[in-house]
Amino acid sequence: MPPKFEIDLVSDTASMPTEEMLEAMMSAPLGDEQRNEDPTVMELNSRVAALLGQDNAIFLPSGTMCNQIAIAVHCQPGDEIIAAHNSHIISSEGAGAAVFAQSVIQPINNTYNGIFSVEDLHGAVRKRTAKAPRSRLVSIEQTSNRGGGSVWPLETVSAINDAAHELGLQTHLDGARLLNACIAAHVQPVSYAAKFDSVWIDLSKGLGCPVGAVLAGSSCFIDQATRWKHRMGGAMRQAGILAAAGLYALDNNVRRLVDDHKNAKRFAKQVSQLPGVNLVFDKIETNLVFFDISETNLTTEDISQALARRGIRIGVESRHVMRAVFHISVNDKATDKAASVLKEIIEMS
Repeated sequence: MPPKFEIDLVSDTASMPTEEMLEAMMSAPLGDEQRNEDPTVMELNSRVAALLGQDNAIFLPSGTMCNQIAIAVHCQPGDEIIAAHNSHIISSEGAGAAVFAQSVIQPINNTYNGIFSVEDLHGAVRKRTAKAPRSRLVSIEQTSNRGGGSVWPLETVSAINDAAHELGLQTHLDGARLLNACIAAHVQPVSYAAKFDSVWIDLSKGLGCPVGAVLAGSSCFIDQATRWKHRMGGAMRQAGILAAAGLYALDNNVRRLVDDHKNAKRFAKQVSQLPGVNLVFDKIETNLVFFDISETNLTTEDISQALARRGIRIGVESRHVMRAVFHISVNDKATDKAASVLKEIIEMS
């Protein structure tokens, strides 16, 4: 049996559905999702499309599938995607762009927090020659995960969309934590998302659903995305039982994301005061905290194992960097306990 943790900060995917969400799932009207006969899935798709200012949407099992389907629709073999060097599509999706779309990714390297400028974009776009890949798609990750949960400013997002479209490029928004960004920046989702050619939101992170994500775009884009969904084995049957969790979350779990952001700041303040511990990103904007323990006498594996023995899990990014992610299943008391146990471990080393 895998270990169970009293406090799980490894990711917001560790969030668990509440009893109220489970009740909503059990009472959802169902049908055959693959045949467009599941009313709960159809309602979720409609809600998310409107939320993001898009024509239509499609319910999918995961955010990674959202990214890979979008890339496959936008790109042809040999095309190139432009993205920040620390993007999820580069580090964490098994080279899916190369496998499914047969496309390559050009990373923009001159940013530590995953946010690049219009000037960076212009510098990355290829001149059209027979020798070079064709620049085709610009992908933005909101929030920037490995950029410390950094929030892309609305002005930057808008300017990059405009510049990309002027250059004949398509734009894609990896919105895994888009709603975290909206809460932190006091910006409506439609304001961030409407200019993109494709955009998705995750249901299984901050919103606390057990599974799922929703990809949105034009009606033509969703028609093509549906074909890729079938190719990848993503079509489901009575998926309304899962979509109902998403509907419940949109109604009840968005505003409370501010609590996760407060707990991240609370944890970061305590951790930053520990001897030998330094925050990787000084500004905690949303629910992610990266901290460096290289000035202690311990490695991240040492700390991870010691925490696990106390029923606490925190993510290990490297030998010296850890990541703590706050979500609906971690309250302020759990936050303080995690920081306190971490303090004990480090001070005893």
